[in-house]
Amino acid sequence: MTSPTAFASAGTAPTTTSTTATLPPTSTTGAPGGDYDPTYYRDAIGKSGSSLKTVLHQIIRTNTKLSYDQVWNALKVTDEDPGNAANVVLLYSGRSQSKSTNGGNADDWNREHVWAKSHGDFGTATGPGTDLHHLRPEDVSVNANRGNKDFDLGGSVAAEAPGNYTDGDSWEPRNAVKGDVARMLFYMAVRYEGGDGFANLELNNNVGNGTAPYMGRQSVLLQWHAQDPPDAFEKRRNQVIYDAYQHNRNPFIDHPEWAPSIWN
Repeated sequence: MTSPTAFASAGTAPTTTSTTATLPPTSTTGAPGGDYDPTYYRDAIGKSGSSLKTVLHQIIRTNTKLSYDQVWNALKVTDEDPGNAANVVLLYSGRSQSKSTNGGNADDWNREHVWAKSHGDFGTATGPGTDLHHLRPEDVSVNANRGNKDFDLGGSVAAEAPGNYTDGDSWEPRNAVKGDVARMLFYMAVRYEGGDGFANLELNNNVGNGTAPYMGRQSVLLQWHAQDPPDAFEKRRNQVIYDAYQHNRNPFIDHPEWAPSIWN
């Protein structure tokens, strides 16, 4: 673990840290790829902190669920390379790769759980294990290298994924997707609150969380969220998931300012 930030033992209650990250509000009227009903977030407008988190959970918790097999085809649409419709863009490596090369062999791409499926022990069960808002295509070897590590700064250059860094208990993604990773984890911590048969997923300021239902490091994720705001690819992806698959949204793509309001 390379960050000097102190942390508690794995499995302890989630902690929060202060951050100076601030982000401008974004419009609720639409996103690249289509528009959504501007009343979608009406119950959340004007709220902050824990009240905002509670309301957002109520808004996004109702969604269509996919099987793990269905995720293969969905990712071919959600992560399509805008410059080559025959390919998908891999999350960490950034490589554009043929959609047809999905599988489990070396240099294939497979389904990366950004919120590691062992953190809360939900596996590939329909629900968090198949939620497109945190599933992304990635090279098989790179996926294995990331494993179930938490997110933090530093380490050695990751094999087959220049711009990513890793050590024994953490993974640092390339700059272009640092915010994407943070917002996927923010979504999971709001969507899964323990009321639907799955663990209550929460952020904390630790690494090495193991099988506890926590992901860190929260303070670093907030920094990445501010440094790398939502881009057109991420907004389109959110819209496709809403329109064609799950019919729910990642609120932190639509309203980046809500993350530091909840985790301050």
